[in-house]
Amino acid sequence: MKIKLIWVGKPDGDMFDEAIKSYTKKIVSYFPYEIVAIPYLKNAKNMSEEEQKKREGEAILKKIEKDELVILLDERGKEYTSVQFANFVQQCANSGRKVLTFVIGGAYGFSNDVYARQNSQIALSKFTFPHIMVRLIFAEQLYRVCTILNNEPYHH
Repeated sequence: MKIKLIWVGKPDGDMFDEAIKSYTKKIVSYFPYEIVAIPYLKNAKNMSEEEQKKREGEAILKKIEKDELVILLDERGKEYTSVQFANFVQQCANSGRKVLTFVIGGAYGFSNDVYARQNSQIALSKFTFPHIMVRLIFAEQLYRVCTILNNEPYHH
């Protein structure tokens, strides 16, 4: 199974880039992993929140194929421990889907069309984090999932 992360934001030059790249290198030794960055909208200051969500949603949906399992990283989603998240990923792998896609939305969340396309939602925390930190936390947790599923000592 391939895992894909789609996110809205600035593609490079963030303060956590090196850490994210480090985890990404580790993750790809376990399974295929694709990162898809959707740039911030131009002239977003002139758009309403709903218009921003709609336009970002259209860009997100263009990056998702019909047969992908889509999980939104959303503050209202289900919270997991790391072991539970590993079990969730394993169940997704066992489902027969070829691609498991996680999505980080823009500053105002997801459009109704993206919510309609989702298969599930997970929350990394009830806290609100900047998107770059969400990318880092997600990358670390995904690497942790890999080590848990392979009975490797990183988790402890």
